[in-house]
Amino acid sequence: MNGEEQGDNQQPPRRDYAAELDMTDQERQRLLKINRMREMGLDPYPARSERTHTARGAVAALDEWEEAVSTQEPGEGQPPNPQVTVVGRLRLRRPTGKVTFAHLEDESGQVQLFFRVNDLTEEPWSYEAVNNLLDLGDFLQVSGFMFRTRTGEPTLHVQNYAMLSKALQPLPDKYHGLSDVETRYRQRYLDLMVNEDVRETFRTRSRIVTYIRSFLDARSFLEVETPVLQPLYGGAAARPFVTKHNALDQILYLRIADELYLKRLIVGGYERVYEIGHDFRNEGIDIKHNPEFTALELYQAYADYNTMMGLLEELVSGLVQTIHGTYVIEYQGRQLDFTPPWPRVDWRSTLLARSDIDIAQYPDTAELLSMARSKGVQVETGASRTKLLDELQGHFIEPLLVRPSFLVDYPVELSPLAKRKPGDPSAVERFEAFTASFEIANAFSELNDPLDQYERFQEQVEAGRGGDEEAHAMDRDYITALMVGMPPTGGMGLGVDRLVMLLTDKYSIRDVILFPHMRRLE
Repeated sequence: MNGEEQGDNQQPPRRDYAAELDMTDQERQRLLKINRMREMGLDPYPARSERTHTARGAVAALDEWEEAVSTQEPGEGQPPNPQVTVVGRLRLRRPTGKVTFAHLEDESGQVQLFFRVNDLTEEPWSYEAVNNLLDLGDFLQVSGFMFRTRTGEPTLHVQNYAMLSKALQPLPDKYHGLSDVETRYRQRYLDLMVNEDVRETFRTRSRIVTYIRSFLDARSFLEVETPVLQPLYGGAAARPFVTKHNALDQILYLRIADELYLKRLIVGGYERVYEIGHDFRNEGIDIKHNPEFTALELYQAYADYNTMMGLLEELVSGLVQTIHGTYVIEYQGRQLDFTPPWPRVDWRSTLLARSDIDIAQYPDTAELLSMARSKGVQVETGASRTKLLDELQGHFIEPLLVRPSFLVDYPVELSPLAKRKPGDPSAVERFEAFTASFEIANAFSELNDPLDQYERFQEQVEAGRGGDEEAHAMDRDYITALMVGMPPTGGMGLGVDRLVMLLTDKYSIRDVILFPHMRRLE
């Protein structure tokens, strides 16, 4: 045999995954078990699995069998114990000589396993392998019959089992859980694995979104989808994320809101539309803000902001009742009563009562800034009037809005897309819904006058030139749509994440977003 032929028959060297992945001692031991399984001709990650019952279903099958046995007539033959095949993650193992007890967990819950040496003699999945090849965290397929131990525990007597997926990394400590906040958010899979209350939070989130859809569908709203990548951003006061479409050589923006496209659909002839989707705002991160968030936006023709108040009140109150069985819930130690009707709180008069500032008396922004500072409001020099009014609201009004309330009739500067209030051109028909002193929804009687809208866009353009990074761009196509004609319309946006926070009693928005944005680790 020549050297070339000898080289062709040599096996390639095995990669040193332990070194490449910087494995711990425990991970190295698990890697050795994987190698041992492969040497035995076993696949640690087979492509197929079988299941006849969930963990909960296996216990239910035992209950049904016991009920059938208990109602048998004397002399009747006893039916065999229920045979089941379950799959799931190995969460606990207690070897005691010739028997081993374990717990297997799937999404429905856990079921106890009973391994006995005399029952498991066939290789490769013998009784010895239970303790030599298996580790906590492995996914298994287990078959056998259900019975009840002397202590009354529903248990699966294992007759055969197999590996479905070998876990290389040990699970977090069962008794101490996963308490490090950074790890919980960055590795949500671990958080979900060890914290049942976290899994329940996201089940509740799914129920909330399902309820919202059902509520709107039942009222003849049409669910639609509008662009996430937009040539112009608009519909809110926020900085956008900017990207580029290479093939078109065009700058695009991740949407900050769905509003302007949804209202184009009202122009087109739909009378009730909604969208539940992700919006993106290039802003700071705190307990109530994430750059990517979920919002509901809806629009109804021949309606106004009063219609929207009634709709939101009915939606949220009904949702609270559905999730909790009562209108009164606790959020972060405070009781919130969602029983309708909710109080209406006037923006201008409330600010006047709380601060002795009547904004109508200060048309000059510099004078209003000076007055705000004299009342303890910290605002940077050169702030726009819009920014100043927003700071006044946050300082004096929002702390009052603990119980569910509607803050109504905003200054026109804060709402470039809302219809002016009849009899008071300085205000607009807009409300924000607050509870626990933070906003959950925003709504308008939508501005449908194309000339007024054009003038307000122009004012926003000037504000942008003056340094306001959250100012609206001029959207001429939207002006064209309004010139075609849009009927009187009520519109509303609802923060889904914040609503979930309220209904699950979570302090931070990161607790209700499966994968929140995190600062990059160095």
